[in-house]
Amino acid sequence: MIVLAGADLVLPDRVLASGTLIIDNGRIEAIDSRVVDGPAGATRIDVSGQLIVPGFIDVHVHGVEGIDALDGPTAVADIARRLPRYGVTAFCPTSVACAPAALATFLAGVGASQRVTPERSSRVLGAHLESNFINPEWNGAQPIGCLRQPPSSVKGDDSRAKRVGEGEFTGRDILEVIARERSQVGIITLAPELPGGLDLVREFVAAGHRVSIGHTGATYELAREAIAAGVSHATHLFNRMSPMTARAPGVVGAVLGSDEVAAEIICDAFHVHPSLVATALRAKTPRLAIAITDGTAGSGLPPGSRARLGSQTLIVTTQSALLEDGTLAGSILTMDGAFRMLVERVCLSLTDAARMCASTPAERLGLTDCGRLEPGGRADLAILGRDLRVRQTYVGGAPALEH
Repeated sequence: MIVLAGADLVLPDRVLASGTLIIDNGRIEAIDSRVVDGPAGATRIDVSGQLIVPGFIDVHVHGVEGIDALDGPTAVADIARRLPRYGVTAFCPTSVACAPAALATFLAGVGASQRVTPERSSRVLGAHLESNFINPEWNGAQPIGCLRQPPSSVKGDDSRAKRVGEGEFTGRDILEVIARERSQVGIITLAPELPGGLDLVREFVAAGHRVSIGHTGATYELAREAIAAGVSHATHLFNRMSPMTARAPGVVGAVLGSDEVAAEIICDAFHVHPSLVATALRAKTPRLAIAITDGTAGSGLPPGSRARLGSQTLIVTTQSALLEDGTLAGSILTMDGAFRMLVERVCLSLTDAARMCASTPAERLGLTDCGRLEPGGRADLAILGRDLRVRQTYVGGAPALEH
């Protein structure tokens, strides 16, 4: 049993000043409004002057500290070992569009990491596929040579599918890999305006996946159709999607106006201006907004470093990551930085920032026992200093990071 005594606790509805959190058998046994020693024999840790928040959950992260999720069979496990230092207790490993063999290796790594969680590692959730089925005109840093159209009928053949780029493969080949590794796939980003796109939304939803609209130039009307077909997530709101204008609300307008869709926001103050984050939250509220990093292998590396995004080279700058041709390619953000930005620049309360970084992603992924500090829940938590920087991280009640 572990007793964390003296910290301010960020609960779902308030901040409990100078309280105590007791951990037993990987769960939160009790929360006390006083500073107490706990039961006899318990290990008491004085965390006075610090802040305990629910462990962060990043649903969109490609890599960290030089490792990309597509780097090979052990890449996902390697990322999982590094994320606790940023307060992350669970994450969705995220892939860019790739060839079937690379996708299969990635998903096998996700499965292996889910079956056996190494000590001092973040939990691995279902993968997020920024898939092959996005609009090439809105690809951003997604490798255009790996993009494919869905089969003309989701259950039919795709003999007319484009065979270009990194190997001879079709959209059908990608769907076969996803079908084989179904249980490892959580979120799938796609562009519904592609031929067969709405059918693909329905097929993925029926198979139990969470479908996200992203890298898309869909009209407002088509985006609404996609939401009616089952889209319940939006990939990095404002970035690489049709914008909202006075007479054409676009995908942004459809997402902001829908209570069925939770919106990811890259909270690095670079991809989306803090004032626009605040504006979006007035429409979505923190209950339908998810802070993400879109972090790459460049996260945690110094400016000037080179890393990989799939098969492409990244260059780390002071603000983000770029491809060699200057294309913005994800971020160098980590989740503790996202939390700080929301508190310091968007001026959210600690409870609302914790909701966006932990509670809302947990709820939207159907995780009923984490994302909140409450008795009976998993003891996934981060301990922050007054500067909101991570001091300790616990995953399932076990220390995963100690300073």
